[in-house]
Amino acid sequence: MMSAEIELLTSATPNGQKISIFLEELEIPYAVTSVDLGKDEQKQPDFLRINPNGRIPAIIDHSRHEFPVFESGAIFLYLADHYDKNYTFHFEDADEKSEMIQWLFFQNAGVGPIQGQANHFFRYAPEEIQYGISRYQNETKRLYSVLEMRLKDRDFLAGKGRGKYTIADMSTFTWVRWAPWAGIDLEMFPRLKDWARGIENREAVKKGLLVP
Repeated sequence: MMSAEIELLTSATPNGQKISIFLEELEIPYAVTSVDLGKDEQKQPDFLRINPNGRIPAIIDHSRHEFPVFESGAIFLYLADHYDKNYTFHFEDADEKSEMIQWLFFQNAGVGPIQGQANHFFRYAPEEIQYGISRYQNETKRLYSVLEMRLKDRDFLAGKGRGKYTIADMSTFTWVRWAPWAGIDLEMFPRLKDWARGIENREAVKKGLLVP
């Protein structure tokens, strides 16, 4: 049995699950270190040496001098560069690669942070603040409408023609899958819903969603 080159420090959140999905898609051995967010393990010195911002996910590449990578978008690009040499889940063509990165960053800078705030105000805020709920749910819906439009006559977010399944799709999928947790009804976005269902049926995705 091959030893694990990659160590994934993670928890069962959309940002954590997206990286375990990619590792499963790559079919490379990896070890999982479960981080208990409820106990603030991500704020402890050992973790902060890997990610000074104290957030999951992070990886350590034991095959490359214990090289650490934090921020999910950076992890995607690192793993693609070093472990997807055949461009199965990203692109060699510069324009297609740029397009993929644009949608990857759209999720990282838009969908994730905004939907995360929708989650907070809808589920976790100590008091109900309708302004916060409405503001972040409505902005999440606006971002979803951008994705809905993008998927018109397309199967995936990036690439020529109908597109190709890439890290941009994996990154976005885990957040869309959690839409109901933020009070978002995916019935409003039929193309996005079908896209998410298709991704969820992939065997590697099913496995990745079980981590940690």
